[in-house]
Amino acid sequence: MERRGSGRPRRPTPSGGAAALHRAGVELRFLGAMWRANLQSALEYRGAFAGQVLGMVLNNAAFLAFWVLFFDRFPSVGGWGMRDMLQLFGMTATGFGLGVVLFGNALTLADIIAANGLDGYLVLPRPVLLHVLAGRSRISGLGDIATGVVCVAATAGDGGWAMWGRFVLAAVLATVVFVGFLVVVASMAFWLGGASALSAQAIHALLAFATYPLSIFDGFAKLVLLTVIPAAFIGAVPAAFVRDFSPAALAQLAGAAAVCAGLAAMLFHRGLRRYESGGMAITVG
Repeated sequence: MERRGSGRPRRPTPSGGAAALHRAGVELRFLGAMWRANLQSALEYRGAFAGQVLGMVLNNAAFLAFWVLFFDRFPSVGGWGMRDMLQLFGMTATGFGLGVVLFGNALTLADIIAANGLDGYLVLPRPVLLHVLAGRSRISGLGDIATGVVCVAATAGDGGWAMWGRFVLAAVLATVVFVGFLVVVASMAFWLGGASALSAQAIHALLAFATYPLSIFDGFAKLVLLTVIPAAFIGAVPAAFVRDFSPAALAQLAGAAAVCAGLAAMLFHRGLRRYESGGMAITVG
């Protein structure tokens, strides 16, 4: 084995699958460091931190109170009752919360692109998309995660650890769908010059439709919610998977996550070729 001047053995360079795993590990450690830094930054103002989380919990409680009153008068809508709505809202809130806590800049990516805000990320030796998405955490999302866990726990029954395992898996895949969809829409800013309004409308539509039972929509509307606006893969499909294990539901959810992630990466990096730098060199992270 060759040795450096210091006499230390040279580490073999990973290749093939080992190289890919090594690279993935490096990026995961980098993301973990960013998330810790974001959390520590938020905890510097503990009052504001608690206020954001509590405010989101109260906001979600008000939304759920509406459904409690609704189902008190109409016990079933499209075959769905209050228990089903709690599961649906729990999955939607958890997926959204994870998305904005871990990848908070996904909500404003279109503005970042339009304002030449990618300059500081391009000069660093890290994947641009992952870095910019994780560059900010929206702490209010912890309130959504807490609400989601409580909703699922309230309807868990005797599901046991298997149910919670499905919940964690479904939440991760729903988060990928959510963030991937936002990146796809925000990437339009590379071609349109500004997609802030489009991105905002897409977020509102996605969350609004995700919190309604899929069974109340007709064939065409249901097709839209499974394709163009993948709201069903944030709420209804993962909720059904958590309730009862189904290989078909798992395959649909995993497929949707893969498609959204793939489209997001492809469109963002193609758009990045058209990106015009504003000549700024800023510190990010």
